[in-house]
Parts: sequence; structure tokens; C-alpha cells
Amino acid sequence: MNKRKIVHWKLMASTFTVAGLLGASGAAQAQSSVTLYGIVDGSILYTSHTMNMATGQNEGHQFSFTDSGMTGSSFGMRGAEDLGGGLRAVFTLESGVSIANGQFNNSNGNLFGRQAWVGIDSSYGSVKAGLQYSPFFLSIYDMDPRAMSYFGSGLVSYVDNVYVTGLFNSNSITYTSPEIAGVQAAGMIALGGAAGDFQAGRQYSASLRYHLGGFTITGALYSGNAGGSAASTPVPSTVEFVGRTIGASYRFPNDLTFSASYALYKVSGSFDNSVYSGGFSYFVLPYLNVNGGVYYTRDGNDGTNHSLMASSGVQFFLSKRTTLYGQLGYVNNHGHMDTGLSINNALYEVSGSTIGASLGIRHMF
Repeated sequence: MNKRKIVHWKLMASTFTVAGLLGASGAAQAQSSVTLYGIVDGSILYTSHTMNMATGQNEGHQFSFTDSGMTGSSFGMRGAEDLGGGLRAVFTLESGVSIANGQFNNSNGNLFGRQAWVGIDSSYGSVKAGLQYSPFFLSIYDMDPRAMSYFGSGLVSYVDNVYVTGLFNSNSITYTSPEIAGVQAAGMIALGGAAGDFQAGRQYSASLRYHLGGFTITGALYSGNAGGSAASTPVPSTVEFVGRTIGASYRFPNDLTFSASYALYKVSGSFDNSVYSGGFSYFVLPYLNVNGGVYYTRDGNDGTNHSLMASSGVQFFLSKRTTLYGQLGYVNNHGHMDTGLSINNALYEVSGSTIGASLGIRHMF
């Protein structure tokens, strides 16, 4: 099973287990389970400038309610059945939802548009088939100092460049190896599903991760083609691009972590964006986390296109399930660069400097 999901599952508390669904036998009831889970996250967002998506011009400052200020609001279920001999059948179905209006959000736009997969888990690794995260995206997530917050993080740079391609991969098959001597590898191929054209919508990704004590280093690649059956998803998930990333982090015994990484998003005939990032995360107290990150993006095809984003955040854990948070951010765009500060309501920004802030609450269940 992949241990690095797009949300902080490690903070999730008790779960609800249902056994013996649909008249399963008594033996199966004792060995299978289904867990219901979810996140609701809402915030107040302020930005000093706001891009008009139709004209590209500045519409002035905004003060708005925003779904998913730090973590994507979602609900889902995951299950497992012990098959014996160290084998388990596993599955996950997960939907993104907006608590602002109740519609689908933070997904590819479909009902279970975040994850929908089934697989086998064993001591030899795990194999999964369906809609799932790519090793490339998970490698970037692993090295982001702000844990891919929906405000002012590497996730904003990712979605700004290639939408949800490589994040929510339809028709994909993945293999993740067990960790051996600190080394873990993962690979993915996504089949386009277009008859007569194997290349349409085809995507592949691979990653390699090594850790020793508090030190971790990871690298990954991604390559995807346009078209295929996934091209019909409401949110574009087959942008044709080549991706590369490498990053490293070190976690001290006092829960202070420093990380730095490089990511490349290359879209043929359009842009060749390199993102250099670094930052820290520190649990000052068991219930108080402070973090910060700096992200510099440069277009290799045109050096006049570049941006600098800096952000920081504070999380106060009222419990293992409920968190209050505040975030501050600054972005400066040059040339045709349009880096924003928030996945929702401020993904793109105008040229020049913009400051923003987010104040919200997140509850996990």
C-alpha cells in the first residue's frame, strides 16, 4: 500500500469498520473490513490581486470563502480481505467534494475522481489497478515542505502547470516494491483505451526512494500523451508533458524537517518550467506545527517568464481529528508567468506582486 497519500492520514483517528458485507460467510467476516473516512476543510481566503480568467487582467483584491484551504475535502471507503499466505485483497474509492456548494471538487470531476482502484498486497509488494496517484506525483508530495497544502505549496505549482495529469491517473496499473535496505521502487503504466492507437492517452511513471534514519532522497519521472478515454474527464487529466523530479529531506529527532527539491514540467511547444523549492516543517509542540517554503519557477524556453512564491503556515491541533490553521503567502510573477497562491479561487495570478492569507478549520473522520 502507498503510505504517502495527498492528505495527512497519519493524523486520522479511530475508524468505523463494517465486516461481512452482502452476506459474506462467517469466515470471511472475520478477515475482511471496510473503513469509511473523509475530510472537511473550509477557509476564508484573501488575495490583494485577482485574475479575471476571461481577460487576464487584475480585478482587485478578494475576500471569499474557500473550500479546501489546506487539504482537499473528500470522503471515501477503503477495504481489505485477508486471503491467507500473506496476501490481502485491497481497494479504495474516494471522491472529492466542495463544502462551499456540495459539488465535486479537488478531483478529475467524476464521482470517485480521486481514487478508484483494486489490488493485491503482499510481502513482495503491491499491485493496484484503476484510478490512482502516479509515483511522480507522490515523489513530489514526499519532498514538499508544506505537505502539498492547497495554499502556497508545490501543489499549486503542479496544478498550475499540468492540471491533474499525473495526479489522478485513469486506467493505470502500478507496482510498489517492499522496502529493502531502505530502498523502495514504484512503477506505473496507464493505458489510453483508444482502439487502434496505443499511444493515445498512454502514461507511464517510475520512482526510486531511499531513506536511512532521518535522511530521505527520492527521484521520479513521468511521461504522458494526450487523448485516450481519460480525455473525457471533466478536469483535464491527459495533458501531454514530460516530468522529472529529485529531492531530499532530513528529519531531526526533535521533529524538525528540512527539505529541498527540483521538479520539471515540460510541455512540448509551450513551456519548459523548472521549479526549485525548499523549506521546513517543525512541530514546536505535539499540537503545534509551523512550516514554510520557497518556490522559484523558471521557463527554460523563455527566461523572462519566472515567478517566486513564498509561504508559511501554522497548524494548531485541537485534537487528532480537528485542526485550526493560518497561512500567509506572497507571489511575484514576471513575463507571462501566472503562478497563483491557492488551488481554489486563486490558482492563477497577474504579473507583479500579490499577497494572500488563508484562515480555516479542517476536520477528519
